[in-house]
Amino acid sequence: MSDDNTNDLPPKDPAPLDPVATVILDQLSALPADKSAAPDDIARAYAEMRRKPSDGRDLYKRYRRAVKEQAIFLARIGRIEITRRGEPVDPDDFKGVWRMRLKR
Repeated sequence: MSDDNTNDLPPKDPAPLDPVATVILDQLSALPADKSAAPDDIARAYAEMRRKPSDGRDLYKRYRRAVKEQAIFLARIGRIEITRRGEPVDPDDFKGVWRMRLKR
């Protein structure tokens, strides 16, 4: 037996991002570098992608929780920052009005 812990398998590709996370990154990438986005803006963009003719105008509200969960995930892995009053906050401990921006 060898003591070497190398694995002969090729490295796995990272798991694909959730569609909501992809929309967050796409929307933030489209903003100027010094701007941030409100979670409702992202939820509206995602809702418009999924809208059916029978959906009401408040469809975006259905996606608010998913946007927050994916924003927290993206902040934890270092892709975005969650901000309050323009300052980055801990993604595991924030309340109230918040925004998001690409990591600076």
